[in-house]
Amino acid sequence: MDENSVNREKASENLPGRPVSLWIATTPETDYPQLPENLTVDVAVLGGGITGLAVAYHLKQAGLSVAVVEAGRIVKSVTGNTTAKITSLHSLIYDHLISQFSEEQARAYAEAQETAKDRVASLVTELSIDCDFRRASAYTYTLLDEEVSQIESEVKAAERLGLPVSFVQSTELPFAVKAAVKFDNQAQFHPRKYLLALAEQVVGNGCHIFEETRAFDIDEGEPCTIKTSRGTLKANSVVLATHFPYQDPNIYFAAMHPMRSYVLGCRLNGPMPQGMYVSVGTPHNSIRSNPYEGGEIVMLGGEHHKTGQGGDMADRYRHLEEWARANFDVQSVEFRWSTQDNNTVDKVPYIGRLSAGSKDLYVATGFGGWGMTNSHVAALLLTDMILGRKNPWEEVFDPSRFKPVTSARDFISENMNVAAEFMGDRVGVPELDDLEKIPTGGGEVVEWKGERVALYKDEGGNLHACSATCTHMGCIVHWNSAEKSWDCPCHGSRFNFDGKVIQGPANKDLERKELEAKD
Repeated sequence: MDENSVNREKASENLPGRPVSLWIATTPETDYPQLPENLTVDVAVLGGGITGLAVAYHLKQAGLSVAVVEAGRIVKSVTGNTTAKITSLHSLIYDHLISQFSEEQARAYAEAQETAKDRVASLVTELSIDCDFRRASAYTYTLLDEEVSQIESEVKAAERLGLPVSFVQSTELPFAVKAAVKFDNQAQFHPRKYLLALAEQVVGNGCHIFEETRAFDIDEGEPCTIKTSRGTLKANSVVLATHFPYQDPNIYFAAMHPMRSYVLGCRLNGPMPQGMYVSVGTPHNSIRSNPYEGGEIVMLGGEHHKTGQGGDMADRYRHLEEWARANFDVQSVEFRWSTQDNNTVDKVPYIGRLSAGSKDLYVATGFGGWGMTNSHVAALLLTDMILGRKNPWEEVFDPSRFKPVTSARDFISENMNVAAEFMGDRVGVPELDDLEKIPTGGGEVVEWKGERVALYKDEGGNLHACSATCTHMGCIVHWNSAEKSWDCPCHGSRFNFDGKVIQGPANKDLERKELEAKD
């Protein structure tokens, strides 16, 4: 490891805030059991985030028996690190949908999001869930004159679809904007408080939640058989709600790309800006607040990049803090965290049958950062499909669709990027001649005795070695200095410093290596 790498690792130790999301820091840990052997249910839901729990709740309400299977703990991964905006305003989407899909499908998308938003609100009321739920306006804004026309086009498109939209040129942000799309009567909440309460409603009367149980394979028979780390589970239908489906007959890995972004939870001097905000273009920033210990925390997000391709991840937090302090009167940074989203090539999620040939396998993925509503779209749509009922949203979200005009360019671009990463990482890997050169707290991919190895030395000086080859499709992982993880630059799989899977599509740990000193 060179001197610059050592300096970066030392600097990563001085990042702002506690390394945990506000949501996880302010809620209790869960402790659901592991899967027992020989269980059969109507529907197996793989994944215990907001999508899996929302789907399971609605299926149970429809009278079906359900088992939610989560590899770790529920609501801890993607959902536990969201910014949790419950809104039908998804950056700039409706002008795109009208021009690249159709006005009819754009209206179906809009109706689905509005319905999902109101469904969350009704569940909060019906189940008396204390989750900091409150109504707020949502904004997509620009700071640049050349982007105002995009804002104007989006407002006109949303008006055509009957959405609660207006064009504004002022907001409650502490800096001036050129223009913004404003949606009224949107909402925000504490996602873990909401979902831990919803999980309690799922369990019972033949329905289950199982944690620390990783699903590996699915045999689509009658019934389907799901192989897991704790044995097998049988179900008539299976929903893959794993953020990125590990069972992939539709080659989702080629039709989506994963993006990471970063969040700082800050206390401000003075009042908080009301509302929820995202900016157009680059830099892409996100802003919203939430109650915390007698006051408010504002969540300031940004610095997004494709997973595994962001350079020094610790620098991302530092750059975000610089932006935060330049634009807000920051008293302190209380929390820091990062999150990952999957973006489809045509900007619309894949919700429906896993592939055209699937009869009983379903999927919900590719939410592009808008999972609070799309999760409940999935819950309503998939419940109808599993029960054999027609749903007017099926066509727009159909996972087997292909929109050549809107998809082809991004499809080619993203897969050329993957090919470049796959080939580029196979040259230039430094050869390590002395294990002592790895600094404490540092990680690097090196060549050791002719093999590419991912090495990390923990704070106690213990060396953790594993294969540097991602178990999904063989790309070489990159070290993430901020999260102490190995991230795949091709399709977004992430592994802990010791090789354990954090995020898919990989579903198998990196192979552990035992290193011996060179002769």
